[in-house]
Amino acid sequence: MKITDLMIQSAMVMDMKATTKEAAIDELIKSLEKNGRINDPALFKKMILKREEESSTGIGEGIAMPHAKTRAVNQATVVFGRSRKGVDYQALDGKPSYLFFMIAAPEGAANVHLQTLAALSRLLVDQTFVAKVKDAETAEEVARLFDEKQAEKETEESREKAQPARGSEAGNQPFVVAVTACPTGIAHTYMAEDALKKKAEEMGVPIRVETDGSEGVKHRLTKAEIERAAGVIVAADKKVEMARFDGKRVLQTPVSDGIRKPEALIQKVLNGQAPVYHAEGAASDTEESEKQGSVWNKIYKDLMNGISHMLPFVVGGGILLAVSFLFERLGEKNTIFQMLSAIAGGETGAFHFLIAILAGYIAVSIGDRPALMPGMVGGFMAAHSNAGFLGGLAAGFLAGWVIVLLKRVFQNLPKTLDGLKPILLFPVFGLLVTGGLMYYIFNPVFEWINNGLIGALNNLGTGNAVLLGLVLGGMMAVDMGGPVNKAAYTFAIGVFTSSGNTNGLLMSAVMAGGMVPPLAIALATTLFKNRFTEDERKAGITNYVLGASFITEGAIPFAAADPMRIIGSSIIGAAIAGGLTQLWHINIPAPHGGVFVIFLGNHGVLFILSLIIGSIISGLILGLWKKPVTQKDQDKGVRSRMSNP
Repeated sequence: MKITDLMIQSAMVMDMKATTKEAAIDELIKSLEKNGRINDPALFKKMILKREEESSTGIGEGIAMPHAKTRAVNQATVVFGRSRKGVDYQALDGKPSYLFFMIAAPEGAANVHLQTLAALSRLLVDQTFVAKVKDAETAEEVARLFDEKQAEKETEESREKAQPARGSEAGNQPFVVAVTACPTGIAHTYMAEDALKKKAEEMGVPIRVETDGSEGVKHRLTKAEIERAAGVIVAADKKVEMARFDGKRVLQTPVSDGIRKPEALIQKVLNGQAPVYHAEGAASDTEESEKQGSVWNKIYKDLMNGISHMLPFVVGGGILLAVSFLFERLGEKNTIFQMLSAIAGGETGAFHFLIAILAGYIAVSIGDRPALMPGMVGGFMAAHSNAGFLGGLAAGFLAGWVIVLLKRVFQNLPKTLDGLKPILLFPVFGLLVTGGLMYYIFNPVFEWINNGLIGALNNLGTGNAVLLGLVLGGMMAVDMGGPVNKAAYTFAIGVFTSSGNTNGLLMSAVMAGGMVPPLAIALATTLFKNRFTEDERKAGITNYVLGASFITEGAIPFAAADPMRIIGSSIIGAAIAGGLTQLWHINIPAPHGGVFVIFLGNHGVLFILSLIIGSIISGLILGLWKKPVTQKDQDKGVRSRMSNP
């Protein structure tokens, strides 16, 4: 891929005027629109901001690469922009950004944006090259610099392919191998690779670097290279394949260290200062888990791994199951009803897999791949014994820790039997222990708990039901998609998927509670214009759509800038909306979709009324609570102007 084929000179902004992140995004989008590369600037900006909510694309070292793939794009384009003074783009290193590369990819263009990000990242790791781009006077000079640098890079890679294992045949010369990976698999993965390779060349140390990025695993390390290496550097912020490094000295570090401290990492490995890694869960594994945070953080990560894999089944199966109810009114022999029931809620449908998927991927997060099968079987047993969602949670954690225990039990077996562990010992004993404990202990206990919970919920008086709705609705607004929000949503899903209570009463409470924060913010920015900057008012408009779609995260940028007022007002309105849904006995038999699925419920009009009341109350509290903005606030835009309420 030739970068300058996408980086059209007429769209380059050589002297950006923006002083804030959103203003920089607007300036680059305006250039795209002017050059006919996008057809819907509002949609494109929405997708850019959605990506920014995941994590800043200000990758550091003065560079930002905002990107989006959407139908709003007519033709794949990279807009280059340069700011002489720098922009506070909320970059990962906290420093201003000077060079901008906005990547616009059309919806059907495969992975062009990922390929472009990877190609740009490989070039921009060279600080000498970056300095030349910063000093370029014209668009033509920028294009020439990129063409020359890319040609140089391609020549270098061709030379490497001709001698792929230079270090592995270097006699007694120290040889290092490394793996780089980041969660998105784009910029930092390749920047760390190039930084390590460049520094190793300066130090005269042969190195081989495997990248686990958006294009998959590249330059995979061979068994011979790993055995020959003095040590391994794993510069990664996501899980990589580690079992192959058993018995080697492995230095595990964030990917950012691979970019900023390559010499220190290489030297530490050469000095034999990296700990010995044991794939069966010895000291290095423990050190890594301690680095990741508290026990609660580990439990939350494991739980979210299960829920994130389960949610597509919940949403897809839940909405189609709800739609099937409409056709059921035409008769149970209606073919459309039978088809929807079969693929969504029957014994062959998506809902049939929920608890097994949940348990399986919780187990994988704890015990890696060997835990998947016993976790899924344990979850399946829970679902069919009426231990339900709670039993599935228990099965996932149980299976994961059973595999961890078995790894320790079998770690002293002769090396010749290592091959038996994944194909015989872990599957047989993992399933036996997990299944046996589920059958005799956990299923009976959680079946009793689950039946008691469902019975209590089915027999709640109106007052208690309203109180529960208030709590669940309010929880949805506490952290806008964080642990508290997920706890409320998970509880509602548990009840929603339990036998005997699938009418969606609690789902209506959490859906209303999750929709209120963005809608209230949108309403406040409309009614109290003098309390918000121009950038905030523009962002507020998009929250009408996000709120209506049950995407609570639309409120996060506002909550980050002014947490006390945004979260405080949102909790009040969300709690009221959640309580009203229970007062009026509203059910929403779909786990997601916002206003687009309310017609599937029993009281669509009352649900909208609950939502309007909660949003108006929150919006009024927020608008009256905030102070009018000053000219200084206008200049700052959306940047934390209310950090000291």
